Amino acid sequence: MKRIDAREFNQLRKINIQRDFIKYAEGSCLIEMGGTKIVCTATVDKNVPLFLRNSRTGWVTAEYGMLPRSTGNRISRDRISGRRMEIQRLIGRSLRSVVDLKRLGERTIWVDCDVIQADGGTRTASIVGGFVALGDCLHRLHSQGLIDKVCITDFLGAVSVGVVRGKHLLDLTYDEDSQADVDMNVVMKASGEFIEIQGTAEKSSFSQDELNSLLDLGRKGIEEIIDIERNLFKDIFFNP
Repeated sequence: MKRIDAREFNQLRKINIQRDFIKYAEGSCLIEMGGTKIVCTATVDKNVPLFLRNSRTGWVTAEYGMLPRSTGNRISRDRISGRRMEIQRLIGRSLRSVVDLKRLGERTIWVDCDVIQADGGTRTASIVGGFVALGDCLHRLHSQGLIDKVCITDFLGAVSVGVVRGKHLLDLTYDEDSQADVDMNVVMKASGEFIEIQGTAEKSSFSQDELNSLLDLGRKGIEEIIDIERNLFKDIFFNP
């Protein structure tokens, strides 16, 4: 089996991250993972959800959407689907896992992930791009004296893995994902701790050994993604 883009089975797609992509946002980036392109922005809101009022604790949440022609067919601009809700909750949970919400203070950071072109892995790319936008947003708050430190506790990465025609693949394209026997998304901190593992037997079940192999493959990809993040942020702030 050869991959459509001629990658090795354990090779990530080319990743490009352009920080400060949106002029008005406190943090933003354009992330490209192969043919998948997503604009991520982070916005500071002085309010928090009701359950956090007067708690001196902040919140990080996310919204996710796909532009009408981000795929082969037009998507309704106002479409609210179960998939969309599930993905934005995943992004929010993942980002909160690496933020000290007490140090953030009583404010909310909204991370918006808008897919402008989809070719597989949009949720995992949104987590990576969302982390970059969030990091720049927190750095801005710190530089303005609004928080006492950039309150990120660890680096964060995410990637898709799967089994296609018996082969274990890293960072699936849409064509690969659509014919996968097993499809999995892995979210992990730099410490090696997992945040989320979403694995589904699309066409056939999988064994414990296959699960372990896929997790090892995901870990390899995430470590490479976190190296890219470290390089992006090496000159400005946190070293969790």
